[in-house]
Amino acid sequence: MKIIRFFFVAMTFTGLLCLLTACGPTVNQIKPVETVTINPSFQAQTSPVPTVPPYRCGSWASNNAPGTYSTISIYAKLVGKDAQGVAGATAQAVAHFQNSDLTLDTQPKSDKGGFVVFTLSLQGRQPSRVPATVDVSFTVNKTKVTCSSAFFTPQ
Repeated sequence: MKIIRFFFVAMTFTGLLCLLTACGPTVNQIKPVETVTINPSFQAQTSPVPTVPPYRCGSWASNNAPGTYSTISIYAKLVGKDAQGVAGATAQAVAHFQNSDLTLDTQPKSDKGGFVVFTLSLQGRQPSRVPATVDVSFTVNKTKVTCSSAFFTPQ
């Protein structure tokens, strides 16, 4: 009797399982993706190549974290299109402090490597932990070339 009951229960569950799988979701076929076509004339278009300026320059401080009463050097370099230093260019520098600007009184000429050096005595002009900048520019062949700013933060 137990064998018949086991067989009957097993067949009932098998039948129910078949019915459940028959009522499952239908499988949808994936739609094909459209092919992207790039127009060959688009690839022929080129963006213009930027021109190299005749002169470039940069400046930096000898110490980016000097004491508030320190003396630091401000360096600058001027280069031509060939990335070689430009000699004989006159340089000017202006230090920008929190409450005032200071034009550095020397106007050195660049050496054969394109370098100039300015000496800047801070004399407590800038509060501690407040950044300051120095703008340097060169005059070469009656053209003014402005450098990236040098910066420092007194400690």
